Amino acid sequence: MIGTLYERWLLEMWAGDFGLARELVTPDFVGHWPGQEVRGAEELIDILRQGHAPFEGVTVTLDVGPIVDGNRVAARWTFAGRFRGGMPGATAPEGTAVSFSGHDVLRAEDGRFAEYWVISDTESLARALGME
Repeated sequence: MIGTLYERWLLEMWAGDFGLARELVTPDFVGHWPGQEVRGAEELIDILRQGHAPFEGVTVTLDVGPIVDGNRVAARWTFAGRFRGGMPGATAPEGTAVSFSGHDVLRAEDGRFAEYWVISDTESLARALGME
């Protein structure tokens, strides 16, 4: 069940069906990004929109996992798309293909995700966008 929930999280929600967050996370959901915490479905939707805004043709692939242990799930993924501009400091031309990978760990509670930790290779994304 948690593995299927994670596949919806990654392959549907992160691929663009942001409203699905309301179904997949608990009301007291907390997402831990480096340097930032996100609380609840609405803040999660906002961060998803912000993360997708500079890109078009986004695809998200599941590279490893999901690996389930009790109420936790872990996986490795790759985000890919084409830069459409609008990111401060980016010098890459519009249309530049970019991709970066990351790892997720989530804790489930009552069939929904209650907590999320993510680490991603933002350095390779910054290089691809000319932000060095």
